[in-house]
Amino acid sequence: MTKLNDYDKAVETYEPVLGLETHIELDTNTKMFCGCSTVFGAEPNTQVCPVCLALPGALPVANRAAVEATIKIGLALNCHIAEWTRFARKNYFYPDMPKNFQTSQYEEPLCEEGYVDVVVEGREYRVEIERVHLEEDTGKTLHVGGATGRIHGATESLVDYNRAGIPLVEIVTKPVPGTGALAPEVARAYTAELRDIVRSLGVSDVRMEQGSLRCDVNLSLNLPGDGWGTRTETKNVNSLRSVERAVRYEVRRQSALLDAGERIFQETRHFQETTGETRAGRSKEEATDYRYFPEPDLAVMEPSRAWVEELRAGLPELPRKRRERLQASWSLGDKEMQSVVNADAVDLIESTVAAGATPSGAVKWWLGELSRRANENGDELGALQITPAQVAQLQGMVDDGRLNDKLARQVIDGVLAGEGDPADVAAKRGLEVVSDTGALEAAVEEAISANPAVADKIRGGTHAAAGVLIGAVMKATKGQADAGTVRQIILDKLS
Repeated sequence: MTKLNDYDKAVETYEPVLGLETHIELDTNTKMFCGCSTVFGAEPNTQVCPVCLALPGALPVANRAAVEATIKIGLALNCHIAEWTRFARKNYFYPDMPKNFQTSQYEEPLCEEGYVDVVVEGREYRVEIERVHLEEDTGKTLHVGGATGRIHGATESLVDYNRAGIPLVEIVTKPVPGTGALAPEVARAYTAELRDIVRSLGVSDVRMEQGSLRCDVNLSLNLPGDGWGTRTETKNVNSLRSVERAVRYEVRRQSALLDAGERIFQETRHFQETTGETRAGRSKEEATDYRYFPEPDLAVMEPSRAWVEELRAGLPELPRKRRERLQASWSLGDKEMQSVVNADAVDLIESTVAAGATPSGAVKWWLGELSRRANENGDELGALQITPAQVAQLQGMVDDGRLNDKLARQVIDGVLAGEGDPADVAAKRGLEVVSDTGALEAAVEEAISANPAVADKIRGGTHAAAGVLIGAVMKATKGQADAGTVRQIILDKLS
């Protein structure tokens, strides 16, 4: 069993250094070097051709739309756009690329030297971008017959080449020191910001659950004042929550090894969603192991400065500016808006407000009850089976007095269980507030009869005692009475 340190103890002793490599599949209609479709979910090996299968004599042609999308990403990340760039062959021997090399960029990336600023717990961190380069994705390998889905123990392996050749952008940060105990949160915040930037550009759906955004998490530890330690690379982490968990786990694991006087090996590791652990993969190759050399079948690219500036002028409102605009529109303070960002709820709340809810109502439900549900289940907030339109309907029913908060939480139970929209759930379960004064007056009379001493106090002017009778009526009506109406009936009868 892997020994782990307490996280707080680990970061008191060691300084974490982050590095993040993010792969983003672009939403082009065709692949990077051929005309095959990129639609997700097709039958295996139906979206292939001589070029992406590397049949003899087939020649690649670069996809202009992919180059344009990469330049947009670079500009949004404050990068310098190269005046001269070319592709290279990255050689390795895995079956997920039929030609036994990946067409990528090495010494001459399309975009370099950028940055992204993120705020965590009130402090701004600058994550510097080393490079943004364009390449092609690999095929998908499926190991069959084993218990883990890994090659070890499998009886056979299958390869689907539909994904091979899809345009892929890799964004590589420089090492990020100085995050201290907040390293996991900074990693998550950076990945979320990057996802939101790319989504705003309209060049990728950045759906982590489908693999169109995948994050490799590099982490090393060192004692204060020492040089940086040996890093590990946790591959293909596919959710924001998992990025944070992977960093936290590696800090605990590596610190325990260092405390025991053991070495950290430079290797790739795999994140286990079910347990939150990382497991060893293979020793990590250096660039020299890939034997890069320039791709002889593709021409050098020279993006004109006029084209780059035209793309810069056409960039949309970027997430940070959008958040500032929404914060002012929603009348939120800095801390409350940061809570919205940390919960990954900006889009959800904006859509809920657009569906008719007040900003305060939308924030209340997404950051309150719904965040609690997501945390209990270990889910992302957006993965809950409730839509912004349904949340807006729920809040509308509360505003109209048809539900109180207690009943609304029961309605959420039904919506999450797939029973329909809030109005349908409330009707089926009989959950709407009882506002019929005749029924409420009868319940009040019963409460007065059962609590004569309390009734006498109210008659004597102690109106605060009405809370006891209100509670009795709420119990009798299973929480469905309107408390304000009940209070007024009690005071009218006893004053």
